Amino acid sequence: MQLSVDDQLLIVRRTDFLEKLNREDYEELNILHNFIIADKEAYIYFDPQNLNKLYFVKEGFVKIGTIDEEGNELIKDILQPGDVFGQITLEKAQMLGEFAQAHKCETILCAFTIQDFEKLLCRRPDMAVSFSKKVGQRLKRVENRLLNLLQKDVRTRLLFFFWTLLQQSGKSDSNSIKLTNYLTHEDISRLTGTSRQTVTTLINQFSEEGLIDVDRRSIIIHNTKLLQKVAKVG
Repeated sequence: MQLSVDDQLLIVRRTDFLEKLNREDYEELNILHNFIIADKEAYIYFDPQNLNKLYFVKEGFVKIGTIDEEGNELIKDILQPGDVFGQITLEKAQMLGEFAQAHKCETILCAFTIQDFEKLLCRRPDMAVSFSKKVGQRLKRVENRLLNLLQKDVRTRLLFFFWTLLQQSGKSDSNSIKLTNYLTHEDISRLTGTSRQTVTTLINQFSEEGLIDVDRRSIIIHNTKLLQKVAKVG
C-alpha cells in the first residue's frame, strides 16, 4: 500500500501521544522515513539481539510473544492502535526470544531510534511526562494480567480479561457496549492461561447468561457494571 506524505502525517497524528508533535518535532524524528507498513502476519522483529527502536502502533494490531525451548509460541500481549512497544525502557538491552508480529491484518507503525526519541523528550518535557504515563499504563496492564492468572479461577479470569478490554477501549457506560474483536479464542486462551476449549465453553455460558456475546467481528458487553461485579474488580 502506497500512502502520500499527507496521508502518512494524518495517520501519525491519530494517537494521543504523537498528535502533540509540532512541525519541528516531525523533522527531528524524521517521521516519514520511520513509517512502517507491515503485511498481515509479517514479523516486525524476531528474536532481536540488541533492539534500539521504539514502535508506536498507528493502525492494526501487533502480537508480542516469545518461543519456548520446545518451539511453542507464548503470547505476552496483543497491542492496539496507540500502544507502544520495543525498547520502552529507552535503554539498549538484549531481548532474546521476543518477537513482534502484525496480527490479523496489515499494520501501520512509526519506529524511532532511542537516540532520536531521547532528544525529543529532552526538548519536550511535556511529552516526556506523557510517555512515562503511557509506559506505566502498559506495565500496569501486564501486572494486572499476571495477578489475574495467579489469583482468580478460570471463569473469573476470563471475565476480568473482558473487563480489561473494556478499560482499554476507553468506553464507560452501564448499558450495552460493542467493541471491535481482534482476538480469536486461541488468542484469548493464551492470554488468560487456559485452553481454547474452556474459553469457547465459558463464552457460550456468558452468552446464555446475557452477559457477553462474542463473534468474529465484535464483543458485546451487555452491562458493564454487572461485568465489573462478576469479574471481582477492585
